[in-house]
Amino acid sequence: MSNFLPPAEQLELLKRGVVEMYSEEDLLKKLALGRPLRIKLGMDPTAPDLHFGHTVVLNKMRMFQELGHEVLFLIGDYTARIGDPSGKNATRPPLSEEQVKANAETYAKQVFKILDPAKTKIVFNSEWFSKMSAGDMIALASQLTVSRMLERDDFAKRYASQTPIAIHEFLYPLVQGYDSIAMEADVEIGGTDQTFNVLMGRTLQSRYGKESQVCITMPLLEGLDGVNKMSKSLGNYIGIDEPAGVMYQKILSMPDTLIARYFELLSFKPMSEVNALLDEMANGRNPQELKKILAHELIERFHGEEAAANAHRSAGNVLADGELPIDLPEVTLTLGDADKLFITQVLNQANLAKNSAQAKDMLSRGAVKVDNAVVDASFALEKGQTVVIQAGKKAYARVSVV
Repeated sequence: MSNFLPPAEQLELLKRGVVEMYSEEDLLKKLALGRPLRIKLGMDPTAPDLHFGHTVVLNKMRMFQELGHEVLFLIGDYTARIGDPSGKNATRPPLSEEQVKANAETYAKQVFKILDPAKTKIVFNSEWFSKMSAGDMIALASQLTVSRMLERDDFAKRYASQTPIAIHEFLYPLVQGYDSIAMEADVEIGGTDQTFNVLMGRTLQSRYGKESQVCITMPLLEGLDGVNKMSKSLGNYIGIDEPAGVMYQKILSMPDTLIARYFELLSFKPMSEVNALLDEMANGRNPQELKKILAHELIERFHGEEAAANAHRSAGNVLADGELPIDLPEVTLTLGDADKLFITQVLNQANLAKNSAQAKDMLSRGAVKVDNAVVDASFALEKGQTVVIQAGKKAYARVSVV
């Protein structure tokens, strides 16, 4: 097809962020065929929500789509009932059919925030495995030896420590590998924790007389702590369904050391543009400015342009003069028997200050504004007034006195 970029140009784009490619030479040969390649990504619906760590492989799939290739998003509704042992030091409990179905529906909806629905085919591996006989499964199991399975790092560690390994766990990589045969995959993408599994597809295709797929592994994205893999259980994640303001706050809070990594793996900007931004940062540009650029791009992708433009106005963020949070808290105070409420009392009762001492300190520094005008400790509110109060750089509230 004439609308494909030359194979070498495609390869150069596709290498972005990749850890390993088995192999570049094979991918070049496939790209030279001049037809859309069938690109496989499989995910077991083990959790109902995706985070930015999951999007690293999805972004690579989107890149293949933009180059004209066919994306097959496999939801492992069958394999989820086995339980992927990757990276686990104990047998993972399989999911019920109801859990799998509910999670799969959520996955299908969320992936289209990245993948082009018109160029994506969603498939379920129960389609072929539900038709397999016991004999078919035994024939599949005969393709690999126990010693080969024990070369896998997590199995080897569990075997050495005498931690139980269930027989069905050995089936998982075989079943995932067979998916590539059933789907006639040209390329499979996975995280580095899936290396053994994606290579299994390459091995089994050859054993079954099929052309072997190219295997591409992507890095596991570090979470906001800058150390551990992004994970909901560790609380260092950014969920793709989180509110725009929360995304903004989290991206701006990440360590500066992650900026280059997040741009390479999460941004769709060309690397030439990314490298130019990184050079500016190396020459003195404030890292927070780059985080804001990244935040705008990612929030726009998941929530739209308007949300991206206003995400910084979420409560708790530093705003420009005259700006107000879009989720401005509303507070109603009761005057009681008094004629008026002095601003120190207002700050305390509206939870804009921790105590009277902090309130007085902010007032003495000119850090309290009422309707965008600086006030001092003599200022008071009377019954029937409604004003917007800013205390310090981040605390805002619309306060009414009744």
